[in-house]
Amino acid sequence: MSTHASIRSSARLGSALARLFPFRRRAPGSEAASVAGRLARPGGPAHELDLVLIWSAVGLLLIGLVMVYSASIAIAEGSRFTGYQQHYFLLRHAVFLAIGIATGLASFQLSMTQWQRLAPALFVFGVVLLIVVLIPGLGREVNGAQRWLGFGPINLQPSELMKIFAALYAADYTVRKLDVMGSFRRGFLPMMSVILFVGFLLLREPDFGAFVVITTIAFGVLFLGGVNVRVFALLAVVAVIGFVILIWTSPYRRDRLFGFMDPWQDAFGKGYQLSHALIAFGRGEWFGVGLGASVEKLFYLPEAHTDFLLAVIAEELGLAGVLVIVALFALLVQRAFVIGREAIKLERYFSGLVAQGIGLWIGVQSFINMGVNMGLLPTKGLTLPLMSFGGSGIVANCVALAILLRIDWEVRQLKRGATP
Repeated sequence: MSTHASIRSSARLGSALARLFPFRRRAPGSEAASVAGRLARPGGPAHELDLVLIWSAVGLLLIGLVMVYSASIAIAEGSRFTGYQQHYFLLRHAVFLAIGIATGLASFQLSMTQWQRLAPALFVFGVVLLIVVLIPGLGREVNGAQRWLGFGPINLQPSELMKIFAALYAADYTVRKLDVMGSFRRGFLPMMSVILFVGFLLLREPDFGAFVVITTIAFGVLFLGGVNVRVFALLAVVAVIGFVILIWTSPYRRDRLFGFMDPWQDAFGKGYQLSHALIAFGRGEWFGVGLGASVEKLFYLPEAHTDFLLAVIAEELGLAGVLVIVALFALLVQRAFVIGREAIKLERYFSGLVAQGIGLWIGVQSFINMGVNMGLLPTKGLTLPLMSFGGSGIVANCVALAILLRIDWEVRQLKRGATP
């Protein structure tokens, strides 16, 4: 398969999403004026950034901060570990946001050429962290899962960092192997072997949700980069069979599946979380019971400030609030694919695939989390990106957004004839 044929398939999904969510990037009658606006650097010319992307992300982060506080007050007051401080989770989440924004600003300073050079080393570093977290005495176990590395009061979750590392590495691999992406042995098999090894480490924790997301990112980028369609179809079939086997051979995953199929049959056992999430959605109706007035967060709904934050949003803000969240995520993902498409048009193939990989990551993870909260998918331990409580996830999301903005900025500079 030729390079141009490979890249055309990479732009296909971005073009489809752009048509589905049309947005004019240029104001009528002016090539220089952009709807995204301008940000001026001190002592230099004005540079454009995508304000639609920025404000959709800021909206999700700020709504998440408010809703984490609302969902966690009862838990904070009732837990002996927090010292009975109702602001405990709010303060920690605010600190996570500050760290994430600072890390994102630092990440924006790196050019995409530098990110491409770092991609293999970052991926190896992520794999090492996944191995270290499984070592007894080093990894911290919470609720039967060993997913965290402890650094004093801070817990680092390597699987969250691995999502951004996987997007960078998959894009770098695809660009380096463009000429052989049609070959199963030379193009597809090496990446499949690496991802299967990463999946093995994730399942040892266990973290099935992260395994699904990272696999989707890696193989989604390969598909967009031009991997043989028949090979990809075969992979999809094998993946479905593999996931079924993993679920069926794991008692707790099997129980989750049965609880998902009929949560009311065992509402105090296997279906407890889902049944209370559905009650929260039902109580919210159109416009919710009011901010802070949720009943389900009062020790009825487990993980209300993390995995099931959307259920609290549905109860307090109603269908209207949920639709706002869905719209903000849709905007963010659409902008990611449009930015990727624009980069590919300028032959910035690595940048384009990274942008679309980030779009896949945020889109798939948010879809799974929402599906779990609404009872459309079996329960998984996945947070809502940019919103749920958790330091590693917030930092990884902020870095991903910074990379997206860097790609957009470099593309705009190339269009202006400047050197990014």
